[in-house]
Amino acid sequence: MSVDVIIPTYHPGNKFRELVRRLGRQTVPYHRLIIINTEEAGFDAALLEGAANVTVRHISRAEFDHGATRNLGVSLSDAEYFLMMTDDAIPADMHLIERMLKALETDAGIAAVYARQLASRESSFDEQYARRFNYPAKSRVKSLEDLPELGIKTYFMSDVCCMYRRAVFRELGGFIRHTIFNEDMIYCAGAMRAGYKVMYCAEAQVIHAHHYSGIQQLHRNFDLGVSQADHPEVFKGLASEGEGIRLVKGNAVWLFWSGKIWLLPSLVWRSGCKFIGYQLGKHYRSLPRPLVRKLSMNVNYWQNA
Repeated sequence: MSVDVIIPTYHPGNKFRELVRRLGRQTVPYHRLIIINTEEAGFDAALLEGAANVTVRHISRAEFDHGATRNLGVSLSDAEYFLMMTDDAIPADMHLIERMLKALETDAGIAAVYARQLASRESSFDEQYARRFNYPAKSRVKSLEDLPELGIKTYFMSDVCCMYRRAVFRELGGFIRHTIFNEDMIYCAGAMRAGYKVMYCAEAQVIHAHHYSGIQQLHRNFDLGVSQADHPEVFKGLASEGEGIRLVKGNAVWLFWSGKIWLLPSLVWRSGCKFIGYQLGKHYRSLPRPLVRKLSMNVNYWQNA
């Protein structure tokens, strides 16, 4: 039984340093740490100080792809399980690998397990609420049978921190090889259609914080909309708008009862940016290509699209 950790990096900094440090202190040690780094950003080897069994592979920024880059990382691994992470997700304690591994080993029908994401002081107020909304305190195993209840959230899982069973990954052909976003959800849908389940493990936790501006949220949600438009076999008939409305309403109520009413205009602005970006992304084929490139967070994607 072994676990490799695979992390795509782009200009990693202190968060990555702390991530590596905490990975080295896990109660269940990883077998290998595999870094796929975009070389234009450079890579400071000092960030890996103290880490054992590290492999670093450099790729150009133009080569980066949400699916293909992660497939490359998996190809460098021979472990029975592998843990996908992003370079800004910090294990909350020493039991992250242990708890995710235990969750996978409880049921051979579980293809992947994803962790709970916790906000930090760095998180914007709306992200703090979104973390609680999307990552509740109770674990859950999901399958196709949950579609009538959960809708699009049936397929929700996140490569910010997600452990995969290699045998199933190989059987399903890995991640989609060219996608702007959502390689994790597309994989989840394929796994469930093949009869497998996915587990959300609330006991396995990482700290993952952003502070996106409204315009940055627009760009991010544009790419989200593009990914859904490009994969109707997964997302058709599973609208995201309902979940988004529930999120905004809940956030507004939370601000009201927290005595932070002055933040409501900012919530309206950020939420509007998310909605506009998402809708533009869903209809990107009707937009001029120069505008599409300006709206996208992942500009290099369009060189090969």
